[in-house]
Amino acid sequence: MRKFNVPPFILALIVLPSIFTFGAFPSFADDGPFIRPSNRGGSGLMEIPTARVLRENTYRLGIGQVSPYRYYYSSVSPLKGLEIDGRITEISDVPALTEGYGDYKDKAVDFKYRFLPEGKYMPAIALGLMDSHGSRIYPSQYIVASKQIYPFDFTLGFGNGRFGKSPLAGQTDGFELEIVTSPREWLNDSQFFWGIQFAPSEKYALMVEYSPIKYHEQTNDPAQGKYFSGPVSSKYNVGIRFKPTKWSEIDLSYQRGEKFGVNFSTTFDIGKPLLPIYEQVYQGKTADALDPIHERMIRALHNSGFSGIGVAIINEELWVKAQNDKYFYSTRAIGIVLELIAGINPENVKRIHVILTENEIPVVEFTTATIDLLDFYAEKMTFDEFLRMSDFKTAVRDIPDMETAFRKSFNYGWKPSLETFLNDPSGFFRYRLGASGWVSYYPWQGASFVTGLAAFPLNNITTTNEPLSIPVRTDIVEYKKENIVLERLMLNQTGQVYPGILAKVSGGILEAQYAGVDMEVAMPVLDGRILLGLSGSAVKKREPDNPVKLKTDDVKDVYTTAFINMRLNIPEQELALDVKAGRFLAGDNGVRFTVSKFINGVVLRTWYTYTDTSVFEDDFNRDYHDKGIAVIIPIRLFKGTDSRTTYSYFLSPWTRDTGQDIEHYRNLFDFIGRNTKIFLDKDDEMLY
Repeated sequence: MRKFNVPPFILALIVLPSIFTFGAFPSFADDGPFIRPSNRGGSGLMEIPTARVLRENTYRLGIGQVSPYRYYYSSVSPLKGLEIDGRITEISDVPALTEGYGDYKDKAVDFKYRFLPEGKYMPAIALGLMDSHGSRIYPSQYIVASKQIYPFDFTLGFGNGRFGKSPLAGQTDGFELEIVTSPREWLNDSQFFWGIQFAPSEKYALMVEYSPIKYHEQTNDPAQGKYFSGPVSSKYNVGIRFKPTKWSEIDLSYQRGEKFGVNFSTTFDIGKPLLPIYEQVYQGKTADALDPIHERMIRALHNSGFSGIGVAIINEELWVKAQNDKYFYSTRAIGIVLELIAGINPENVKRIHVILTENEIPVVEFTTATIDLLDFYAEKMTFDEFLRMSDFKTAVRDIPDMETAFRKSFNYGWKPSLETFLNDPSGFFRYRLGASGWVSYYPWQGASFVTGLAAFPLNNITTTNEPLSIPVRTDIVEYKKENIVLERLMLNQTGQVYPGILAKVSGGILEAQYAGVDMEVAMPVLDGRILLGLSGSAVKKREPDNPVKLKTDDVKDVYTTAFINMRLNIPEQELALDVKAGRFLAGDNGVRFTVSKFINGVVLRTWYTYTDTSVFEDDFNRDYHDKGIAVIIPIRLFKGTDSRTTYSYFLSPWTRDTGQDIEHYRNLFDFIGRNTKIFLDKDDEMLY
C-alpha cells in the first residue's frame, strides 16, 4: 500500500491562513526565540531569511559550517527594524585566483529592514538586500513575511538571484537593486521560499524550511563547478537550535538532503558594560570641616578625577572651574561636582556656576540656585523640577579670574591596537597587533605638544599590490610593515576665536605617513543641531623607514586638502550625518558622507565617498568610490569605573587612493562632541 505524505509546502498553505485568525496568541516576535541566525548570520532559519531582525542596539557574532561553505559573520541593529549583516564566505578546497592565497573567500554585506512590525493579526514584513555591491557572488532581493502563533513561527518569502530562477549579474562598483530598477524582471525571476519554527521553550527550537536555491545553476558561485554539477538531493532542510546561555546559541541541521551543518553564535547588547560602572563620591575627612570652602572643594574635586581646578566666591555666587579627566559624559562630571557642593553646603552663596574645561578652554557651563540644589538633594524638589530651574550654556564667556590648582601639564596613556588588511592577493588576513601610547605636554591654554609611539610585536602585513598612479594610500603597506612606528610628533593649538567659534592649528608629524600643517575652524548652530566648519592641510610624505625624514622623490612634493564640513546631529535617534566636500589628498574633488550611530557610548560609523577620479591614470582608482566602516568603543565598558579613553577599529580598503584624507588629531567636530545644548539636554539624566 502506497503511503501518502502531504508535502510541507501544501501543509504551509493550509496552516498559514490560520495566522490571521489566531493572532491573539502570546507574541515574542521582537525579543524572543525566533530571532536566530541563518547559515550566513542574518536572522532566519538555515538558508532562508525571516522577517525577524535583531533587537535594536544589539549585535551578533558567529561562525557557520555547511560543506562546502564556511561563514564568519557579524550582525548589528543600529535602528529599530534595521539589521545589517557582514560575512566572509570561505569555500573549502576551491583555490582563490591568486596562488598562495588559500581557499576562495568572499566578503559581503546584507541589509534587511522590517518595514511592517507584526501586529495582532498582520505578519511582520521585511525587505532584504543580499550582496548588492562588489563581487555580487550571492546577491538577492527579497520580500518576506513572518507571523507567530506561539509556539510556532511561520515564514513565507519571495526573492530573486540566490533564491531565484537564475543568477544575477556579478561584479559592480555601484549598488545593483533589480527590485527597484527592473521590478518586472525581479518578479519574473523570483521564487517562493518558506519555513516553520517550533519553540516550546526559550532554550530550544525545531525548524523546517523549503529553500529554492538552484545550486547547480548558480554559475557565479565558485563552488558550483566542483560541488554542484546537478540538482541537490532535497530542497527541504531541518534543524534544531539550543541556547545553553542567554547570549549563546548552537544550531545543528541537515541540509540539501546530504549535508550536516553546525552554527555557533553569540548575541550581546551594544554598550552594556561587562562590569557595572561604580564611582564612589569623595567623602572629606571630619578634620577638614573647618577648612575654607575653596580648599575643601579643590581637595574633593582633585580626588574625584578633576584637574585644573579653580574655586571662587564672588558677590554671593560660587564659581567652580575644573577639567574633566575621568567621566565619559560631561553631564556626569557636572553631577559629581554638584554632589560635592551639596555635601559641603556652602553658606552665603545664592547661585552656583560649574564650568568644565578642556586644556583650560571652557566648553560647558551649568548654572543653578543654591537653594534649588539643596532642596533637590533633600528630596524637596523632583529631578525634572531641578532641571527646569537650572541652565546649560556652551558659548561660555566672562569667567572670573581664579587661581588654578592641580593644573595638569602632562598626560599619558596607552591602549591596544589592532589593524587588519583583508583580501590581499598575498593572503586573505593580514594584521598587526600591539599597543599604542602617547605623551602630551600642555605649555599654555589650548596648546598641546603630543608624541605617539606604537609597537606591533605581531605583524604579518605584506602585499603583492603595487602603488598606483597617485599613491596617497596605496603605498601605506610600506609604513604598516614597520614594527615600531612614530605615529605623531606635533604641536596642536586649539582656542576660541569668539565664544562658540573654535579654531585649531596643528603642525609636525601628523600621522604615520604624513607631516605638515593642518588647520580647522568650527562652530555649532541651532543649539548644536548643526555643526559647520572649514578645514585644510598641506603635508609631505614621510620616509617609511626613517621616522623624521621626509620623502624627496615622491609623485607630489606637497599634498593639499581643503574642505567645507557639516554635521547634522539627530539626538532623537542618536545619529549624526557628516558631509565633507572639497579637495582630497590626491587632488580628486568630491564629497564624503559619514553616518554615525551612538549607542551607550559605542559609536558605529560608515562612510561613502564620491569624487572625480579623472585625475588618476590607473584603472583601479578610476570610477572607484572609497567606503568603510568603523567602531569606537569606550574603555569604560571593561573597567568597572568611568573613563574617557576610547578604542577605535577601522575597516576600509588600503588598495585605493580615491577620497583619502590625513588622520586628524582631535578634529573640532569631535572636540565639540556632545557638549552642545541639544545633547546636554538629552544627557541631563546623567547628572544624578
